[in-house]
Amino acid sequence: MGMSDPAAPPTLRHLEQLMAQLLDGVILIDPTGVILRANAAALKMHGIDRIEDLGPTAEAYAERFTLRSANGHLLKRREYPLFRLLAGEGFPDETVQVAASGEDEVRWVHEVRDVTMDVDGGDADYLALVLSDVSARFNAERRFKAMFDANPAPALVVRLRDLRIVQGNPGFLDLTGFSQEQLAGKSLFGLDLLRGLADPTGTRTRIEQGKVLPQQETELLVADGTQRLVLFAGQPIDVTEEDALLLTFADLQPRREAEIALQASERHLLAVFEMAPVAMVVTRHADHRISRVNAAFRSLTGYTNDSALGKTADELALWETSSERAAAEAALNAAGSLLQQEVRLLTRGHDPLDCVVSAQTVDMDQHPCVLWVYQDVTERRRSEVELAAAIDEVMKDASWLSRSILDKLATLRSTTPTAPAIELSPREREVLGLICDDLDDSAIAERLNLSRNTVRNHVARIYAKLGVSRRSGAVVWGRERGLGSHRL
Repeated sequence: MGMSDPAAPPTLRHLEQLMAQLLDGVILIDPTGVILRANAAALKMHGIDRIEDLGPTAEAYAERFTLRSANGHLLKRREYPLFRLLAGEGFPDETVQVAASGEDEVRWVHEVRDVTMDVDGGDADYLALVLSDVSARFNAERRFKAMFDANPAPALVVRLRDLRIVQGNPGFLDLTGFSQEQLAGKSLFGLDLLRGLADPTGTRTRIEQGKVLPQQETELLVADGTQRLVLFAGQPIDVTEEDALLLTFADLQPRREAEIALQASERHLLAVFEMAPVAMVVTRHADHRISRVNAAFRSLTGYTNDSALGKTADELALWETSSERAAAEAALNAAGSLLQQEVRLLTRGHDPLDCVVSAQTVDMDQHPCVLWVYQDVTERRRSEVELAAAIDEVMKDASWLSRSILDKLATLRSTTPTAPAIELSPREREVLGLICDDLDDSAIAERLNLSRNTVRNHVARIYAKLGVSRRSGAVVWGRERGLGSHRL
């Protein structure tokens, strides 16, 4: 049996059959730039159905299609992959954007690579351009980049292969003060950006494995060498050329500074509270239990911190009557504040205290509270009562006192605030004294040998000076000051 002939070498027909089965596009040209073959995938990637629409040569192809680089730069003809292929330049993988000539909008994105074919290892017999349609991936990357750059939240993209930073968005650059050049290509852990992690080993392991990082607080290094408190999280992404991790950050430094300022303010407030010369108490708004008392309160009432804190006013029997306390709280709830209400408190030994109380709703220790201020007026009230008694005793026989002194004594004796002493002329006092003795105008005129019109004029002036509109008001005013025979 004779030996069979060796297989015939591959022909263009063989290549055409092979190319038809490929998912990648293939454009086959000869060294002169003539386009010999193109499979269906290559035609589809250019939006055409026939090879003739590619053009018979590389020059014709360049007239039909406009190419741009991956970053959108318009390519010159010598930079087209077909011309670089003819020039003997190799390019294992390169991304180009393709549009029909005359159109500005990019319609396809190709990842291209060169293939050179020869029989004897000499000059190339055929040249091939292999195309992969990466339009979907490129569009996803472009949308991600637009979103990444526009996102106000600070963020970093970290390449998982070597944990190097790909880029930081404007929000991250603004937050840290770093430039893009200071970050790009640098090791995330080499820069030591993340400090003060609760579990640094576990966090690094999750980053290296490309796992989701739950939210956690950390100290973020900024360009001036200081640190900012941030909340950060990580999420794997697959919209970049390589597997990557997206780290996002929320700036907590303003919150920290506000908390520090609040703590300092509260310390100052507590110092003022403790040193205030009037008795003060803070109660929680929710349950009315005492959370703070100052030194003046402890001194006034005899209660210590241990005996007062955590108790209600009723449990301490602080107010003489619970109804009075309930009325004060109701007024406070209605208006948000309580001003100068007279109350009676009881000390720890049940001694009565006359006080003027004011209250205001406040926030303390991050809770709604009520600040109560108790001003002790017990001694003042006692002095007022003693003074009034002394005045009453003096005024029982006031014949030897001048009228101006009587007016002042009557004013001091009054338990309610009154207007300043009113100066009446001698004749007006005389008329008012007869009014206080229940004489009418005619009787007064006869007693004083005056006309009735003159008496009426005196009475009108008296009413005006006293601020009364009736005879009874004038009688009360005059009798309080010892006028007439029916003194109060």
